[in-house]
Amino acid sequence: MGKTAETDLRETVMKDIQGAVRLSVAYIGLSGGLLQGLARLMAGTAAQIAAAAGQDAGYVVRWCDAAFAFGLLDEEPRGFVLTPLGRAFLPETPGTLMPFAVQGVLSAHMAERAAGLMATGERPGESVLAERATILPWFGPMLEAQFGPVFEKTIMPALTIYDEAAGRQGFAIDLGCGNGWYLMRLAHAYPGLRCLGVDGFEENVRQAQARAQAAGFGDRVRFVQGDIYRFEAPEPADIIALNRALHHVWDEQETVFRILHDHLKPQGAAVIWEPRWPHERIALREPSRRMMAFQNLTEHVQGNHFLRPEEIAAAMTAAQLRPEIFSFLDDREAVVVGTRAG
Repeated sequence: MGKTAETDLRETVMKDIQGAVRLSVAYIGLSGGLLQGLARLMAGTAAQIAAAAGQDAGYVVRWCDAAFAFGLLDEEPRGFVLTPLGRAFLPETPGTLMPFAVQGVLSAHMAERAAGLMATGERPGESVLAERATILPWFGPMLEAQFGPVFEKTIMPALTIYDEAAGRQGFAIDLGCGNGWYLMRLAHAYPGLRCLGVDGFEENVRQAQARAQAAGFGDRVRFVQGDIYRFEAPEPADIIALNRALHHVWDEQETVFRILHDHLKPQGAAVIWEPRWPHERIALREPSRRMMAFQNLTEHVQGNHFLRPEEIAAAMTAAQLRPEIFSFLDDREAVVVGTRAG
Protein backbone atom coordinates (compact mmCIF):
# COMPACT_ATOMS: atom_id res chain seq x y z
CA MET A 1 0.00 0.00 0.00
CA GLY A 2 1.50 3.33 -1.02
CA LYS A 3 2.12 6.28 1.23
CA THR A 4 -0.62 8.85 1.52
CA ALA A 5 0.02 12.56 0.98
CA GLU A 6 -0.55 13.04 4.72
CA THR A 7 2.17 10.50 5.53
CA ASP A 8 4.59 12.19 3.13
CA LEU A 9 4.00 15.56 4.79
CA ARG A 10 4.43 14.06 8.24
CA GLU A 11 7.73 12.42 7.29
CA THR A 12 8.97 15.67 5.77
CA VAL A 13 8.22 17.60 8.94
CA MET A 14 9.71 14.87 11.13
CA LYS A 15 12.98 15.21 9.20
CA ASP A 16 12.81 18.96 9.69
CA ILE A 17 12.35 18.69 13.47
CA GLN A 18 15.10 16.11 13.81
CA GLY A 19 17.43 18.39 11.88
CA ALA A 20 16.53 21.29 14.18
CA VAL A 21 17.17 19.16 17.27
CA ARG A 22 20.51 18.00 15.84
CA LEU A 23 21.54 21.66 15.58
CA SER A 24 20.42 22.22 19.18
CA VAL A 25 22.57 19.32 20.38
CA ALA A 26 25.53 20.70 18.42
CA TYR A 27 24.95 24.16 19.90
CA ILE A 28 24.99 22.80 23.45
CA GLY A 29 28.23 21.02 22.62
CA LEU A 30 29.78 24.21 21.26
CA SER A 31 28.52 26.57 23.93
CA GLY A 32 29.60 24.26 26.73
CA GLY A 33 32.98 23.52 25.13
CA LEU A 34 32.14 19.82 24.96
CA LEU A 35 32.96 19.36 21.29
CA GLN A 36 36.16 21.35 21.73
CA GLY A 37 37.09 19.40 24.86
CA LEU A 38 36.60 16.06 23.16
CA ALA A 39 38.63 17.26 20.18
CA ARG A 40 41.52 17.91 22.56
CA LEU A 41 41.10 14.56 24.31
CA MET A 42 40.73 12.65 21.02
CA ALA A 43 38.62 10.11 22.96
CA GLY A 44 37.07 10.15 26.41
CA THR A 45 34.29 9.14 28.75
CA ALA A 46 31.48 11.52 29.62
CA ALA A 47 33.23 12.26 32.92
CA GLN A 48 36.49 13.05 31.13
CA ILE A 49 34.69 15.30 28.63
CA ALA A 50 32.96 17.10 31.51
CA ALA A 51 36.28 17.65 33.27
CA ALA A 52 37.97 18.89 30.09
CA ALA A 53 35.15 21.40 29.46
CA GLY A 54 34.58 22.36 33.09
CA GLN A 55 30.92 21.30 32.99
CA ASP A 56 28.60 19.27 35.20
CA ALA A 57 29.06 15.53 34.66
CA GLY A 58 25.34 14.76 34.96
CA TYR A 59 24.46 17.09 32.12
CA VAL A 60 27.35 15.88 30.01
CA VAL A 61 26.27 12.22 30.32
CA ARG A 62 22.85 13.14 28.92
CA TRP A 63 24.40 15.31 26.21
CA CYS A 64 26.66 12.45 25.13
CA ASP A 65 23.58 10.24 24.70
CA ALA A 66 21.90 12.89 22.55
CA ALA A 67 25.07 13.62 20.54
CA PHE A 68 25.50 9.89 19.93
CA ALA A 69 21.86 9.56 18.85
CA PHE A 70 22.19 12.38 16.34
CA GLY A 71 25.49 11.22 14.90
CA LEU A 72 27.86 13.78 16.42
CA LEU A 73 29.66 11.16 18.52
CA ASP A 74 30.61 7.51 18.13
CA GLU A 75 31.60 5.21 20.97
CA GLU A 76 34.77 3.14 21.03
CA PRO A 77 36.35 1.00 23.77
CA ARG A 78 38.43 4.00 24.86
CA GLY A 79 35.35 6.27 25.06
CA PHE A 80 33.44 8.72 22.88
CA VAL A 81 35.02 10.16 19.73
CA LEU A 82 33.87 12.85 17.34
CA THR A 83 32.32 11.68 14.10
CA PRO A 84 33.11 13.61 10.89
CA LEU A 85 29.79 15.41 11.42
CA GLY A 86 30.67 16.33 14.99
CA ARG A 87 34.10 17.56 13.95
CA ALA A 88 32.51 19.67 11.21
CA PHE A 89 30.85 21.83 13.90
CA LEU A 90 34.19 22.80 15.49
CA PRO A 91 34.80 26.53 14.92
CA GLU A 92 38.32 25.95 13.57
CA THR A 93 37.20 23.38 10.95
CA PRO A 94 37.43 24.84 7.42
CA GLY A 95 33.89 25.54 6.25
CA THR A 96 32.65 24.98 9.81
CA LEU A 97 28.99 24.14 10.38
CA MET A 98 29.06 26.18 13.61
CA PRO A 99 26.95 29.04 12.16
CA PHE A 100 24.06 26.66 11.50
CA ALA A 101 24.03 25.51 15.12
CA VAL A 102 24.04 29.10 16.40
CA GLN A 103 21.41 30.15 13.87
CA GLY A 104 19.19 27.25 14.88
CA VAL A 105 19.07 28.28 18.53
CA LEU A 106 18.93 32.00 17.77
CA SER A 107 16.07 31.43 15.32
CA ALA A 108 14.08 29.53 17.93
CA HIS A 109 14.62 32.34 20.42
CA MET A 110 13.58 35.02 17.93
CA ALA A 111 10.56 32.98 16.81
CA GLU A 112 9.35 32.77 20.40
CA ARG A 113 9.82 36.52 20.82
CA ALA A 114 8.00 37.29 17.56
CA ALA A 115 5.09 35.05 18.54
CA GLY A 116 4.77 36.76 21.91
CA LEU A 117 5.00 40.31 20.55
CA MET A 118 2.74 39.94 17.54
CA ALA A 119 -0.45 40.82 19.40
CA THR A 120 0.94 44.06 20.84
CA GLY A 121 3.18 45.21 18.01
CA GLU A 122 6.00 45.87 20.47
CA ARG A 123 9.49 45.95 18.89
CA PRO A 124 11.98 45.81 21.76
CA GLY A 125 15.11 46.40 19.67
CA GLU A 126 18.51 44.78 19.58
CA SER A 127 18.44 44.01 23.31
CA VAL A 128 16.71 40.75 22.37
CA LEU A 129 20.07 39.43 21.09
CA ALA A 130 21.44 39.64 24.62
CA GLU A 131 18.47 37.96 26.31
CA ARG A 132 20.10 34.52 26.08
CA ALA A 133 23.45 34.63 27.81
CA THR A 134 25.03 31.86 25.75
CA ILE A 135 24.08 33.29 22.33
CA LEU A 136 25.79 36.69 22.25
CA PRO A 137 29.37 35.37 22.55
CA TRP A 138 28.73 33.25 19.44
CA PHE A 139 27.03 35.97 17.38
CA GLY A 140 30.26 37.53 16.06
CA PRO A 141 31.96 34.19 15.32
CA MET A 142 28.79 33.06 13.52
CA LEU A 143 28.83 36.11 11.24
CA GLU A 144 32.55 35.77 10.66
CA ALA A 145 32.29 32.14 9.61
CA GLN A 146 29.43 33.00 7.25
CA PHE A 147 30.73 36.19 5.69
CA GLY A 148 34.46 36.47 6.34
CA PRO A 149 35.44 34.22 3.41
CA VAL A 150 32.98 36.03 1.11
CA PHE A 151 34.53 39.36 2.01
CA GLU A 152 38.11 38.16 1.67
CA LYS A 153 37.76 36.14 -1.53
CA THR A 154 34.98 37.93 -3.41
CA ILE A 155 34.18 41.42 -2.18
CA MET A 156 37.61 42.73 -1.23
CA PRO A 157 39.22 41.97 -4.62
CA ALA A 158 36.26 43.53 -6.47
CA LEU A 159 36.39 46.96 -4.80
CA THR A 160 39.25 49.36 -5.54
CA ILE A 161 38.51 51.53 -2.52
CA TYR A 162 40.61 49.30 -0.24
CA ASP A 163 43.74 49.51 -2.42
CA GLU A 164 43.29 53.25 -2.78
CA ALA A 165 42.95 53.83 0.97
CA ALA A 166 45.91 51.60 1.77
CA GLY A 167 48.03 53.44 -0.80
CA ARG A 168 47.37 56.65 1.15
CA GLN A 169 48.28 54.97 4.46
CA GLY A 170 44.61 55.60 5.19
CA PHE A 171 42.20 55.25 8.08
CA ALA A 172 39.27 52.79 8.05
CA ILE A 173 36.36 52.69 10.49
CA ASP A 174 33.86 49.86 10.95
CA LEU A 175 30.63 50.91 12.69
CA GLY A 176 28.93 47.90 14.24
CA CYS A 177 32.16 45.92 14.04
CA GLY A 178 31.05 42.81 15.92
CA ASN A 179 34.03 40.67 16.88
CA GLY A 180 36.28 42.64 14.52
CA TRP A 181 36.46 40.14 11.67
CA TYR A 182 36.12 42.72 8.87
CA LEU A 183 38.90 45.01 10.08
CA MET A 184 41.13 42.08 10.99
CA ARG A 185 40.97 40.87 7.40
CA LEU A 186 41.56 44.37 6.05
CA ALA A 187 44.55 44.87 8.35
CA HIS A 188 46.12 41.56 7.28
CA ALA A 189 45.62 42.32 3.58
CA TYR A 190 46.66 45.98 3.73
CA PRO A 191 49.47 46.67 6.21
CA GLY A 192 49.27 50.38 5.38
CA LEU A 193 45.76 50.77 6.80
CA ARG A 194 44.98 52.00 10.30
CA CYS A 195 41.65 50.74 11.64
CA LEU A 196 39.07 51.57 14.30
CA GLY A 197 36.06 49.39 15.13
CA VAL A 198 33.04 50.58 17.09
CA ASP A 199 30.31 48.35 18.54
CA GLY A 200 27.53 48.73 21.08
CA PHE A 201 28.00 45.33 22.74
CA GLU A 202 30.78 45.03 25.30
CA GLU A 203 31.21 41.31 24.56
CA ASN A 204 31.90 42.02 20.87
CA VAL A 205 34.49 44.69 21.71
CA ARG A 206 36.18 42.37 24.22
CA GLN A 207 36.52 39.63 21.60
CA ALA A 208 37.78 42.07 18.96
CA GLN A 209 40.40 43.66 21.23
CA ALA A 210 41.71 40.27 22.30
CA ARG A 211 42.07 39.16 18.68
CA ALA A 212 43.86 42.34 17.61
CA GLN A 213 46.31 41.99 20.49
CA ALA A 214 46.92 38.33 19.69
CA ALA A 215 47.60 39.26 16.05
CA GLY A 216 50.20 41.82 17.13
CA PHE A 217 48.51 44.80 15.50
CA GLY A 218 49.26 47.12 18.43
CA ASP A 219 47.69 50.56 17.98
CA ARG A 220 47.12 50.04 14.24
CA VAL A 221 43.83 48.22 14.89
CA ARG A 222 41.72 49.39 17.82
CA PHE A 223 38.20 48.62 19.03
CA VAL A 224 35.96 50.67 21.31
CA GLN A 225 32.44 50.46 22.64
CA GLY A 226 30.22 53.25 21.37
CA ASP A 227 26.96 54.48 19.86
CA ILE A 228 26.81 55.35 16.16
CA TYR A 229 24.58 58.34 16.90
CA ARG A 230 27.20 59.85 19.18
CA PHE A 231 30.17 58.78 17.10
CA GLU A 232 33.07 61.19 16.69
CA ALA A 233 35.98 60.01 14.56
CA PRO A 234 39.45 60.88 15.87
CA GLU A 235 40.32 62.00 12.32
CA PRO A 236 38.60 62.07 8.91
CA ALA A 237 38.36 58.58 7.46
CA ASP A 238 39.16 57.10 4.06
CA ILE A 239 36.61 54.33 4.60
CA ILE A 240 33.62 54.06 6.91
CA ALA A 241 32.03 50.63 6.70
CA LEU A 242 28.71 49.29 7.92
CA ASN A 243 28.57 45.57 7.34
CA ARG A 244 25.04 44.19 7.44
CA ALA A 245 24.34 46.90 10.02
CA LEU A 246 22.68 49.78 8.18
CA HIS A 247 19.23 48.21 8.44
CA HIS A 248 19.62 48.40 12.23
CA VAL A 249 19.76 52.20 12.09
CA TRP A 250 17.69 52.86 8.97
CA ASP A 251 14.95 54.66 10.91
CA GLU A 252 17.53 57.40 11.55
CA GLN A 253 18.98 57.31 8.05
CA GLU A 254 19.32 61.08 7.65
CA THR A 255 21.35 61.32 10.86
CA VAL A 256 23.45 58.27 9.97
CA PHE A 257 24.35 59.47 6.47
CA ARG A 258 25.12 62.96 7.75
CA ILE A 259 27.53 61.37 10.25
CA LEU A 260 29.09 59.31 7.45
CA HIS A 261 29.49 62.32 5.16
CA ASP A 262 30.92 64.58 7.85
CA HIS A 263 33.52 62.04 9.01
CA LEU A 264 34.86 61.14 5.56
CA LYS A 265 37.84 62.74 3.86
CA PRO A 266 37.32 64.19 0.38
CA GLN A 267 37.29 61.15 -1.92
CA GLY A 268 36.69 58.94 1.11
CA ALA A 269 33.84 56.44 0.88
CA ALA A 270 31.06 54.90 2.93
CA VAL A 271 31.04 51.16 2.17
CA ILE A 272 27.66 49.64 3.01
CA TRP A 273 27.18 45.87 2.81
CA GLU A 274 23.59 44.62 3.14
CA PRO A 275 21.53 41.54 2.30
CA ARG A 276 19.71 42.40 -0.92
CA TRP A 277 15.95 42.31 -0.37
CA PRO A 278 14.36 41.16 -3.67
CA HIS A 279 11.92 43.22 -5.69
CA GLU A 280 9.58 40.25 -6.22
CA ARG A 281 8.23 38.13 -3.38
CA ILE A 282 8.50 34.96 -5.47
CA ALA A 283 12.30 35.18 -5.19
CA LEU A 284 11.95 34.33 -1.49
CA ARG A 285 10.89 30.81 -2.49
CA GLU A 286 14.39 30.14 -3.82
CA PRO A 287 16.26 27.86 -1.37
CA SER A 288 19.15 30.32 -1.15
CA ARG A 289 16.79 33.14 -0.09
CA ARG A 290 14.29 31.39 2.20
CA MET A 291 16.17 32.22 5.36
CA MET A 292 16.15 35.90 4.40
CA ALA A 293 12.36 35.96 4.72
CA PHE A 294 12.47 34.56 8.26
CA GLN A 295 15.37 36.80 9.20
CA ASN A 296 13.38 39.82 8.06
CA LEU A 297 10.66 38.80 10.52
CA THR A 298 13.22 38.60 13.31
CA GLU A 299 14.63 41.96 12.23
CA HIS A 300 11.15 43.41 12.77
CA VAL A 301 11.37 42.29 16.42
CA GLN A 302 14.54 44.38 16.64
CA GLY A 303 12.89 47.39 15.01
CA ASN A 304 14.52 46.85 11.59
CA HIS A 305 13.88 45.56 8.08
CA PHE A 306 16.05 44.52 5.14
CA LEU A 307 16.73 47.03 2.38
CA ARG A 308 17.04 47.24 -1.37
CA PRO A 309 20.33 48.72 -2.62
CA GLU A 310 18.45 51.40 -4.55
CA GLU A 311 17.10 52.72 -1.24
CA ILE A 312 20.62 52.94 0.13
CA ALA A 313 21.88 54.65 -3.01
CA ALA A 314 19.09 57.25 -2.81
CA ALA A 315 19.98 58.01 0.81
CA MET A 316 23.63 58.42 -0.17
CA THR A 317 22.71 60.83 -2.96
CA ALA A 318 20.65 62.89 -0.52
CA ALA A 319 23.70 63.06 1.76
CA GLN A 320 25.93 64.26 -1.11
CA LEU A 321 27.71 60.95 -1.52
CA ARG A 322 28.10 59.51 -5.04
CA PRO A 323 26.73 55.93 -4.95
CA GLU A 324 27.80 52.85 -6.88
CA ILE A 325 26.06 49.50 -6.42
CA PHE A 326 27.92 46.17 -6.55
CA SER A 327 26.13 42.80 -6.45
CA PHE A 328 27.53 39.51 -5.16
CA LEU A 329 26.44 35.90 -4.66
CA ASP A 330 23.82 35.83 -7.41
CA ASP A 331 22.38 39.18 -6.28
CA ARG A 332 21.77 37.96 -2.72
CA GLU A 333 24.28 40.47 -1.30
CA ALA A 334 24.86 44.10 -2.23
CA VAL A 335 27.66 46.53 -1.43
CA VAL A 336 26.92 50.20 -2.04
CA VAL A 337 29.95 52.50 -2.11
CA GLY A 338 29.21 56.19 -1.56
CA THR A 339 32.12 58.52 -2.34
CA ARG A 340 32.39 62.02 -0.92
CA ALA A 341 33.25 64.70 -3.45
CA GLY A 342 36.88 65.82 -3.43
